Amino acid sequence: MPAGLVISAPASGVGKTTLTLALARAWRNRGLNVQCFKSGPDYIDPAFHAAATGRASVNVDSWAMDRGTIAHLVGRGTDADVVLAEGSMGLFDGVAARGVSGTGATADIAEMLGWPVLLVIDPSGQAQTAAAIAAGLRDYRAGVRLAGVVLNRVASPRHEDLVRRALNDAGIAVFGALPRHAEISLPKRHLGLVQAEEQAEIGKLIDEAARFVAEHVDLDEVLGSAASWSPQPAANGMNVTPPGQRIALARDAAFSFIYPHMLEAWRAAGAEISIFSPLADEAPDAGADVCWLPGGYPELHAGTIAANARFRSGLRAFADTRPVHGECGGYMVLGAALTDADGIRHEMTGLLGLETSFAKRRMHLGYRLAALAAPMPGHQVGARLRGHEFHYSTIVAQPDTPLAVVHDATGAVIAETGSRRGLATGTFFHLIAEDR
Repeated sequence: MPAGLVISAPASGVGKTTLTLALARAWRNRGLNVQCFKSGPDYIDPAFHAAATGRASVNVDSWAMDRGTIAHLVGRGTDADVVLAEGSMGLFDGVAARGVSGTGATADIAEMLGWPVLLVIDPSGQAQTAAAIAAGLRDYRAGVRLAGVVLNRVASPRHEDLVRRALNDAGIAVFGALPRHAEISLPKRHLGLVQAEEQAEIGKLIDEAARFVAEHVDLDEVLGSAASWSPQPAANGMNVTPPGQRIALARDAAFSFIYPHMLEAWRAAGAEISIFSPLADEAPDAGADVCWLPGGYPELHAGTIAANARFRSGLRAFADTRPVHGECGGYMVLGAALTDADGIRHEMTGLLGLETSFAKRRMHLGYRLAALAAPMPGHQVGARLRGHEFHYSTIVAQPDTPLAVVHDATGAVIAETGSRRGLATGTFFHLIAEDR
């Protein structure tokens, strides 16, 4: 029977991902099968999980997904020895208004699955106060159980002793304490961690993190704190309609942000996926009946995309007769132009009139609920789509017919409506699920 545990923290940037990867690899090195999940809409972390465990990881999200979908997705952990769900932000951080089955908080997933929470606490600049924070998290919400704490970035043995004593007095188990160790820091860029597939040394970094954590954390105690978990059969699956029977999917360093569960759902529904690389100047598969451009980092490769004539002409020819859809970065590439951070304007494919700019960056972040005013691949007029938007681009022009009426999680209408022109459609949000 698998043992389930949630890895969370009081805030972002405390070390959740590093600890998750280290524990997963350390237990794998001991011969255990480890399955990871990501709570929340982060589309980068699952690839790191897969690198650590050798098993595909997917997102589970209480704002966008119902309980049946979440149960279906976590069911892949049935044959594992250990199942880890890495949280996002702080343990109770979600949106103000409840979504399908919660607010998107990690605590929702912990309570729903009945898994205790392993807290990562960074006591930098404090000592006994760290125990007060941990105790507050433990007692904040009935139904969410605390397994214990791993301290991260402790300054000295004396610092560790002060924090440990306070946590012990509060009745909170301390499974280990990690000194500062630059060698296991994961590189970052403006949308989060540099992607796992872009890091040639990621395996060595995870190995070092596993060695370091095994040296400072009692792995047996952590494993013993996890809950025995007997997955309940899911009443339903993903209920996803693929955008086509054969899907030409852009996939490279500029087009990589697509949720793994969506690709799996497309394949499970019988669709075939044909990969092509715009950065390698490849055109979409001429035998496909739909083309999908995910988000990613087109702003870092705008010059290459603009110069790749075979990709641009091939995509335009494809769109003459078949649907093309872009999400976030993919949407920007379907537009007329993209201005990079240096203020240089690059012509894109021109299938839509959208113009975006990174010259003056402004963060757009949050859940999105879209009611389609026009069809897009896989979804009809009136469909209610749930997704997440995260980018720093500014809209210079969005002249085409709006694709949807889009609200944020509070119900406020937002300007990023998406667009439609001919057979081309695009959205700024990444699709997570459709309301049933």
